[in-house]
Amino acid sequence: MTIARESFTTSTRKLNYASFPMRLWQKAKKFGIWNPSDIDFSQDIKDWAALNDLEREVLLNLAAMYQAGEESVTLDLLPLIMVIANQGQLEEEMFLTSFLWEEAKHLETFGRFMTEVAQANGDLSRFHTPSYHTIFYQELHTSLEALKTDSSPVALAKASVTYNMIVEGVLAETGYHAYHNILERHQIMPGMRYAMQKFKQDESRHIAYGVYLLSRLVAEHGDPVWEAIESRMGELFVPAIGVVNELFDLTAARGEIPFNLEQDEFVNFAVSQFQKRIARIERARGLSLAEVLGEESVQLEREEVVA
Repeated sequence: MTIARESFTTSTRKLNYASFPMRLWQKAKKFGIWNPSDIDFSQDIKDWAALNDLEREVLLNLAAMYQAGEESVTLDLLPLIMVIANQGQLEEEMFLTSFLWEEAKHLETFGRFMTEVAQANGDLSRFHTPSYHTIFYQELHTSLEALKTDSSPVALAKASVTYNMIVEGVLAETGYHAYHNILERHQIMPGMRYAMQKFKQDESRHIAYGVYLLSRLVAEHGDPVWEAIESRMGELFVPAIGVVNELFDLTAARGEIPFNLEQDEFVNFAVSQFQKRIARIERARGLSLAEVLGEESVQLEREEVVA
């Protein structure tokens, strides 16, 4: 049975502009307004033509993983937004509207890159390794789809860990590190360098919200949620690191790894991202909700100073 709404923000309940989600919403409006259609890929096309076959293969591998990854989150994200909306977390829902918009723009950007720069119109699923399948074909979809029938704090925590902490906080961040090593260090493909800067800005807000959401759930619901978070992180650790290792294994099978990339560096980077995410959330254990909100606000201010 559908229950009628009892009030809106025209009553005594007003928007909390000082809240952490609303501050992220302000940042999303300020930094998230960019258009994939405006990116100039003319130099990227020339740079792509100057690469050797193995260098193109590495960049195509990264792009194929990113494009499918952005598509998967675009398709699977709605249940998370619906749960937050049904909880009446209006400020959080407002910020979450930017998630779908931004993930869709990332997907569009990689679509343009594939068509206009790499001219890769064939089947690229050969780059989707077993660990990649585990996370993007199975775990991401399953955990978010589960929210349609189970909106409990534990189910919400599992979905957010999968999306915000593993897909974005570990894998996407490691991918940006790879793109930086390739594109920035070699000063090639200015169009994709610009896109990566925008992606990283967008994802930093998504990850910040994920840490906030999981910390809030721990503060509100205690050890059962923390144990679910810790368990989920542990379940996904092996396939997450596997995605990185298998990318290098595919490349090494073709010959020497190009662009002076070193496998250990990226595995260690992914592990450090994993440890950083779980440590941030663990700090919420034993804290009140007010203390959690205070910590996240301080962290946001620190990041604004750095930016």
